[in-house]
Order: sequence, then C-alpha cells, then structure tokens
Amino acid sequence: MRNKGCMSAGTIGIALLVIAVLVFFWGKNGYNNFVAKEQTVNTKWSNVETVYQKRANLIPNLERTVKSYSQFEQETLTKVIEARSKATSITIDPTNMTEADLAKFQAAQGELSGTLSKLMAVVEQYPNLKADQQYLNFQREYIAIENSIRSETVYFNEAANEYNITIKSFPNNILANFTNFKEKPTFKAAAGAENAPEVFSN
Repeated sequence: MRNKGCMSAGTIGIALLVIAVLVFFWGKNGYNNFVAKEQTVNTKWSNVETVYQKRANLIPNLERTVKSYSQFEQETLTKVIEARSKATSITIDPTNMTEADLAKFQAAQGELSGTLSKLMAVVEQYPNLKADQQYLNFQREYIAIENSIRSETVYFNEAANEYNITIKSFPNNILANFTNFKEKPTFKAAAGAENAPEVFSN
C-alpha cells in the first residue's frame, strides 16, 4: 500500500512538473509573440510620424514662396503656419499610446490638412503664384506625401488590429493582463478621407 502511495505521489509530481513546463513554454512563446507584434506596431507608428514630418517640412518652403507674392492673403498662410506648429508639437510614445493621444494627434494633423487645402484654394486666385515653379514643386511633393500618409496609417492600423486580436484572444488575454500588454488605438476614418487631397493645377 505504501509503495502504491509513493507511486501515486510520484506520478502526481511528474504530472505537475510536466504541466508547469508546458505553462512555462506557452507563457514564454506567448510573451515573445506579444513583444514581436508590439514592435511591429511601434515600427509602423515610426513610419507614420516620418511621413507626417515630411509634410510639415514642406511648409517653410511653401511659406517663402507664398510670401514672395506681396498681394497674397497673409491670414490664410498664417493659419497654415499655426496649424503646423500645433501638429508638430504633439508627440506620442507608441508603447503607451491611448485613444485620447491618437485622437489629439489626428485632430491636429487634420487641422493642418484643412488649412493647406484652403491655402491652395486661395492660390487659384493668383495665376503667377499658381504657375511658380517652387509652388508646383510643392504641389508634386505634397500629393506624394499625402498618398504616403494614407498608406502608412493603413499599415499602422493593420498592425495594431493584429496585435489587439492576439492579446484579446483566449487564453492570450490572461497572459496579456498578467504581463501588462494593453490594446493599441487605431486611426479613425475622417470624413472625405477616402478622397485624394484637393490640389489645384494650372
């Protein structure tokens, strides 16, 4: 009877050890998977920031070009400059990003998009400025960057959604809660976001 008891205790001990090893490797693999997917999200966010910064970098040249036309409506240009300053002042840590952070960032970038569209509409009233080579260069780069912005925000959303599905799926959600992996926000579609930027031409 004692031998059977010892065997039973030994069997239980082995079973518990096997379970512990399985849980360890599941946890290790799951954690590493979370890290890899979060790093992908962070990389995609870096790409988003890069293309938005490229757009912001266009504005000083645009400002110099527009200012060379003394009759141009300065108030519109001033609003673009102010919107650029606001948009570039917002920085986000992708490892601790919240819905509120991203909404604030998106709103500021949307405001800059709006002021740029208004400025380009006003340029239509100035044939010489409209035909200026520097302005034409701006238009070309602006269109390319806007296309890149749309692409990079889509890539970011895809990576964030894949990460979110991973950490919210059972039993991953248990490990995610224990290891403090949190859901990532995504860009929300703005009205007219499916349309190309309104850039006027000669």
